[in-house]
Amino acid sequence: MFQSQAYIRKQQSHMKDVLDGKKVKYEEIDISSSSEDRDKMRELCGDPKALPPQIFRGNKYLGDYQAFANAVEDEKIEEFLSK
Repeated sequence: MFQSQAYIRKQQSHMKDVLDGKKVKYEEIDISSSSEDRDKMRELCGDPKALPPQIFRGNKYLGDYQAFANAVEDEKIEEFLSK
């Protein structure tokens, strides 16, 4: 599925809003400026075509935006972030 840059930015903004609201510290990595970072993200996701946003804890892949949004909707974000 094609995702426009605006759609991706909207997802990223939602993730940041939720994490900021929960006072979760995070590092945002812009994969558009580094093919090395993009390749590492895709390798850790196990998907050579993965698009942002993706969420990790260190090098542990937690999920994509949809998994994150589902956890928020189910009120299980803390569980999602600690898996």
